[in-house]
Amino acid sequence: MKLLNLRYVLMTFIILTSYFAHGYVEECRSRMYPPKGPTFKGNVTWYTVNLDSPPSERWRHVMMDKKPELLTMIQAIKDLAGGFFHGQILHLVDKELPLIVDTLPYPFNEEIKGVAVVTGVPLGEVVLFNIFYEVFTVCTSVVTEDLNGNIYHARNLDFGLFLGWDQKNQTWTLTEKLKLLVVNIDFSQNNRTLFRSTSFAGYVGILTGIRPREFTLTMNERFSIDGGYIGILEWIFGKREGMWMSFLTRKVLENATSYEDAKKQLAMTELLAPAYFILGGNQTGQGCVITRTRVNTLDIWEIDLKLGRWYVLETNYDHWDEPFFLDDRRTPAMKCINKTTQANISLQTIYDVLSTKPVLNKLTTYTSLMEVSTGKLESYVRACPSPCTPW
Repeated sequence: MKLLNLRYVLMTFIILTSYFAHGYVEECRSRMYPPKGPTFKGNVTWYTVNLDSPPSERWRHVMMDKKPELLTMIQAIKDLAGGFFHGQILHLVDKELPLIVDTLPYPFNEEIKGVAVVTGVPLGEVVLFNIFYEVFTVCTSVVTEDLNGNIYHARNLDFGLFLGWDQKNQTWTLTEKLKLLVVNIDFSQNNRTLFRSTSFAGYVGILTGIRPREFTLTMNERFSIDGGYIGILEWIFGKREGMWMSFLTRKVLENATSYEDAKKQLAMTELLAPAYFILGGNQTGQGCVITRTRVNTLDIWEIDLKLGRWYVLETNYDHWDEPFFLDDRRTPAMKCINKTTQANISLQTIYDVLSTKPVLNKLTTYTSLMEVSTGKLESYVRACPSPCTPW
């Protein structure tokens, strides 16, 4: 059976054997901001990573704080993996993955080594933690423009599908562990902020980021048979033309100097995994979804006010196709944005949209809100009390 079809079968099975019958699609939420109540689990702590420091030292203070949480997360991964192939997966992780760290691009390889040294987590397990997200994220990202030309960018980061369902608590095991690792990072260089990110402590790539006053960037997984696991295997066996997705996004945030420059790099760089890059700029009309295969760009879907398109929204399905019917976060999200209207769109009302089930679901780890003109990045750890869709 094709792996993509198998994934759909598993998704169907879990939904039909859970409490899906209670119904999860709710009316559009309102007045959810400032974050409060049972869908708000906590604020996110800020740290500074100094890019002028040696790569192996950059994350020391972050990981000293978050070492217990990373150890808990790694143990949860081990517990899940130990049930497969008589535990041989863990043996391969500890024996083989450390061998590829030096093949990873600089400075990411040295930063990963530094995380391992500070936390005492075996190097192979830190490598595994850093490549998980090439194949397992399911998210919702949106870029909008208000009537005054202000650009807003927001996202829910969902992670943990099929990675340990806790029947008693009705939660995903790794999702709950990841919530404890969510951090905001201010990347500084020459004593000034270069870019900012919301991430997981111990993870050196970027899934959500802003280069203040220039552009904003998020990345969503794109399901494909030619997926991230293929690219990872090719990398391990010596074919290394492609770029790791989250390393590319960080490289773009560090080096691109404009929306157009970032768009060009994201569209033209060969990747290890297919992806959606959602990009926002600092001028009217600057917002797009870049749909990528591993080797080329299929489509760039942009805000176009002349066509009445004042926002672009991406979950995990090509925008020209219907989403998988058991995983349709797109339709309720668009319904709520349209109901909000361009005249009333703001970071606060977008937070309402991202707080509406099933856009908010059991996999949602955090919600990020970004405003490019002010350089604002706000992130909040989320919860989805039952009844709530598993994703």
